[in-house]
Amino acid sequence: MALFKRNLLFELAQWKISSVRKPLILRGARQVGKTTAVNLFATQFDQYLYLNLEKPEEAAPFIQVTDFARLLEALFFIKGKSRAGGTTLIFIDEIQNVPKAINLLRYFYEEAPDLFVIAAGSLLETILDEKVAVPVGRVEYRVIRPVSFSEFLGAMGEVATLSQFQKVPMDDFAHARLMKLFHAYAVIGGMPEVVAHYVHHRDLTSLRPLYESLLVSYIDDVEKYARNSTLTQIIRHTIKASFGEAGARIKFQNFGKSNYGSREVGEALRTIEKAMLLHLVYPTVNTLLPIVPDLRKSPRLHVLDTGLMNHFAGIQKELTTSIDLQAVYQGKMVEHLVGQELLSSHYNVLHQLAFWVRQKKDATAEVDYVVPVEGNLIPVEVKSGSTGTLKSLHFFMEQAPHRWAVRLYGGSLKLDEVETPERKKFTLLSLPYYLAAQTESYILWMMSQTKS
Repeated sequence: MALFKRNLLFELAQWKISSVRKPLILRGARQVGKTTAVNLFATQFDQYLYLNLEKPEEAAPFIQVTDFARLLEALFFIKGKSRAGGTTLIFIDEIQNVPKAINLLRYFYEEAPDLFVIAAGSLLETILDEKVAVPVGRVEYRVIRPVSFSEFLGAMGEVATLSQFQKVPMDDFAHARLMKLFHAYAVIGGMPEVVAHYVHHRDLTSLRPLYESLLVSYIDDVEKYARNSTLTQIIRHTIKASFGEAGARIKFQNFGKSNYGSREVGEALRTIEKAMLLHLVYPTVNTLLPIVPDLRKSPRLHVLDTGLMNHFAGIQKELTTSIDLQAVYQGKMVEHLVGQELLSSHYNVLHQLAFWVRQKKDATAEVDYVVPVEGNLIPVEVKSGSTGTLKSLHFFMEQAPHRWAVRLYGGSLKLDEVETPERKKFTLLSLPYYLAAQTESYILWMMSQTKS
């Protein structure tokens, strides 16, 4: 399991050595491996205090606290540890069970800076709003996401392949192996339990019960998200419908072929988004930074994990036999997976996906993603075929003040000089799908190549 979260473990190691370290709140959906990652990280400390606030005896000190010094004494006492025992990591798990404990994190920062403190909770997102006084400026956040493709390679024991994945630019001879492994990853997705089972058994057919269990557990949590019974029913419907609508732009009105109105569905979707089971990705109409999402336009729906989406849509069998992932599910699956990979290397809570639409009446053009790099907004299209068929990308480049664009496709790495219909020349970086998470690194490489 250690290999599954190697990127996160590196991020936590950077937090540990930071001179401005604050108590860390890990955010993320259920079942993405928050507790497992912290337990692995704990091996870097002399002693580890794991506190699960679902247990009354471990929650009691936080409920009864009247003095922070006494709280510390109680925590070390119930775990049989000493404050003088060396470097100490305190992990407060399921912290949402005692909302008061979230506010107490400020005192760890102010009065016990020698202690390393991490907090997390399976339903933490549902209370991180007006119900809880979060100690602003006294805590920091990281987002935990599903297993990335690079972590999947590590879990599979593909040491040499992972080395090539991380090399910029990679060597041509690694292309076939990386594409084959990415195809497998595209089918199963990145939920840790699913990946662990596949790594051990290498059997796709045995994964079905795991997907079913995950989906049922998310739906069963609805009562904890909803403020009333009516919203409970709407959220139940919306979660189920979301996995079928994922990868497409949506309308709130009658979402998922329901009779629910726009306001009801909007509240349900935003509630589920708080639980980090989905993202509403809004378009921008600008080709310059900053990225300003246009909330008046229809968002594109992204769910937590592409593997769950594949299972719900029933396309896993088709994926296993397809030569090009773009040919499956009208291309929505691989476009969705690219988005998941673009997010995978970012742990910042504020980092979001964005795409571009043309601001012109009766003229549709849409670029799948836009990525900020070196002060430029770089278009990223997910599409196979010849460079001349990328019409939306050409529209974007005609407006853009720079000359760099990216296309992710089923072919190999290459750079092309391309010309738009208006005769503007630009450099197109074509990346194989499996390098989606490396897009920003390759854009910097492209810039260095073209500038020289």
